[in-house]
Amino acid sequence: MKIFKKLSALILSALLVLLALLPVQTALAEESDPVYDRIIKRGELIVGLSADYAPYEFHTDIDGKDTIVGFDVSIAEKIAEDLGVKLKIEELGFDALLGALKTDKIDLIISGMAPTAERLKEVDFSDPYMNVQQRVIVRKEDQDKYHSTSDFEGIKVGVQKQTTQEDLAKNELIGSIPTSLQKVPDIVMNLKNKKVDAIILEGPVAEAYVDRNDDLVFADVSFIEGEKQTAIAMAKNTPILMERVNASIQTINDEKLLDGYKKEAAELMFDDNEGFLQKYGKFYLNGAGYTIFLAFIGVLFGTIFGGLLALMKLSKSKILRALAIIYIEYVRGTPLLVQIFIVYFGTGVLGLDLSKVAAGCIALTLNSGAYVAEIVRAGINAVNKGQMEASRSLGMSQSQAMRFIILPQAIKNILPALGNEFVTVIKESSVVSVIGVSELIFQAGNVQGASFKPFLPYLVVSLIYFVLTFTISRLLGVAERRMSTSD
Repeated sequence: MKIFKKLSALILSALLVLLALLPVQTALAEESDPVYDRIIKRGELIVGLSADYAPYEFHTDIDGKDTIVGFDVSIAEKIAEDLGVKLKIEELGFDALLGALKTDKIDLIISGMAPTAERLKEVDFSDPYMNVQQRVIVRKEDQDKYHSTSDFEGIKVGVQKQTTQEDLAKNELIGSIPTSLQKVPDIVMNLKNKKVDAIILEGPVAEAYVDRNDDLVFADVSFIEGEKQTAIAMAKNTPILMERVNASIQTINDEKLLDGYKKEAAELMFDDNEGFLQKYGKFYLNGAGYTIFLAFIGVLFGTIFGGLLALMKLSKSKILRALAIIYIEYVRGTPLLVQIFIVYFGTGVLGLDLSKVAAGCIALTLNSGAYVAEIVRAGINAVNKGQMEASRSLGMSQSQAMRFIILPQAIKNILPALGNEFVTVIKESSVVSVIGVSELIFQAGNVQGASFKPFLPYLVVSLIYFVLTFTISRLLGVAERRMSTSD
């Protein structure tokens, strides 16, 4: 009986201890923050942004070095300093920022982003660090046409995709026809070229473009929901990181640091001491180098992979043929842009931390391989079947005949088509700009955002693409003529 009483008392004491510890354990669980722990352990805060959105973030040349600047960057530097870590900027297309955050490729998004209801379902937002008004810009010649939100019946209005401005065009500009684009410079270029008749931009961005373009003015239009809060996005369930970020924002607001950040950004925006090509030429050189590299890697490994797929499709094994057919048809039937997102974000979900360049190269290789497979298969089929029969009659195995007789002739047949594939990949590599690879189109967007010239940067890029493709086409023509001479 005494033993039973002692045992009961011991169990009761253990339960009381567990109940006492439960709030502590719950509090510890609530305060667990793997993202914050990862930042501190790494000693580096990775901030994602889209650097074509001056004065928030944009490219400029500082002491001969291409640098991303803007008041969002200054805010990121302040947060990193308060956390006691280094800052790393990860540049992406605006559409790719949320995906990069959800796959742990970045820690924060500081890119003029507003906490909308849809975004709040996926990520958390800090306290707002700025409130801005949305402004409508029109061509000077149309200034007297628009005085209220009811004057836009049937009017095309340019807005940035997946933004507050897009919602305002749909909900408040009665009867308007929204035209959604990814980049602000493209929206402005559409207005100047009369593709749209009005655009909606955030106050600071709108003021910068109106100041730099004499043919653009503000329309006297006010929105009911025109005030936007700008905040910092982070992954859900990050209480410690949220607390630290909000503390930094509080310091920025209390000490009025944002005014200084804005002034510094404005000075860098309007530094026009150099000519256009002198100031931005290195952007294009860097972009051309990445474009050629991406195309070379894509075609080189795409040829190897495509050759393997072609042999699988020509094999006697039904399984190998089925696998090759499924892959080729799937890749040829889906956009390259989708494939790039699958590689870049899909590998993140699997725990593979691929760089943007590596993801771009892999996506181009996998895409090119499907097309090269059909080129190789056609080249093999073009070789007379009697060649295989003659080789087998001489005692060669099928693999030996394919290696020494069929493939050498097929390669000679397909070289012109492979050259054309190289030219095609040079142009298609522009799609990888959406994940922030610094090829030509990506650099053109950076120049647009920094120079406020919506048309000239793309004109320069088109000339560079022409030089690249024309030169390669001529070299391929010379190679084809020499091969024809050897017949």
